[in-house]
Amino acid sequence: MGLVRSVCLFITFLSYLAISVHGQATARPGAGSGTRVGFYSTTCPTAETIVRNAVTAGFNSNPRIAPGILRMHFHDCFVLGCDGSILISGANTEQTARSNVNLRGFDVIDNAKTQLEAACPGVTRGISWQVPTGRRDGRVSLASNANNLPGAGDSVAVQQQKFSDVRLSTRELVVLVGGHTIGQAGCGAFRNRLYNSTTGPADPTIDPTLLAQLQTQCPQNGDASVRVDLDTGSGTTFDTSYYNNLGRGRGVLQSDQVLWSDPATRPIVQQLMNPRSTFNAEFARAMVRMSNIGVLTGANGEIRRVCSAIN
Repeated sequence: MGLVRSVCLFITFLSYLAISVHGQATARPGAGSGTRVGFYSTTCPTAETIVRNAVTAGFNSNPRIAPGILRMHFHDCFVLGCDGSILISGANTEQTARSNVNLRGFDVIDNAKTQLEAACPGVTRGISWQVPTGRRDGRVSLASNANNLPGAGDSVAVQQQKFSDVRLSTRELVVLVGGHTIGQAGCGAFRNRLYNSTTGPADPTIDPTLLAQLQTQCPQNGDASVRVDLDTGSGTTFDTSYYNNLGRGRGVLQSDQVLWSDPATRPIVQQLMNPRSTFNAEFARAMVRMSNIGVLTGANGEIRRVCSAIN
């Protein structure tokens, strides 16, 4: 596995991969010309151990931290690149955008950063597994910049455009969305499919058994914030069952289910269904690729002393 980012960014990525993914990532430096493998192997050699211990403690306390941090990492990289701007707190920052208000895991990142600063003050901007490190943190975080994140109702064409805008391919789209294998969503993100679809009282593409289950979990006038597993029956295991569910009409989000119905993405879903598929390795590589979006190196950005605040 690997990581390309400042320490604030590094922790979000390592927190997820260290817990959930067991493939091997091969470094594919993209825009990150100022990063390299082993950037801090001599200046802060204990960084990885420190972060792993902090993350393990957070995960043991709340296993749902893993998908939360994955989502945080994704949302950070799609807005101004992977610069840790999602971590900055305050009025009108990215954290306050509608698509980000339910993000979780910030406390784990802050804890790890505090420990790293104590061990390597002002040094740790990144750490390496098998990919380049050495990124710096961004200084800008605006809620308005998060308006174009991929959404639960997006068609395949819209998703393709959003991924293409950050130089990610359609295959990488399908692979990265596979992170929903341990993800959750609030009822409000898909309730329109259950009761108020444009095709009738409920979306006919939903498996009837799943429809009944979701209607029980998410009553028509119930709490929109109640969270539901996106990989029904396997929501706490990082595996390929998410793709198999799509083939059975058991995708919870509209943006997920259309990956099966659209001819541009269905063959990729079919390839990834097999438990012996290369999904784990592809997911790790795609995460590395995504981590190369919008690199800040050299004199650009800063090394935050506290992840949630600009210096």
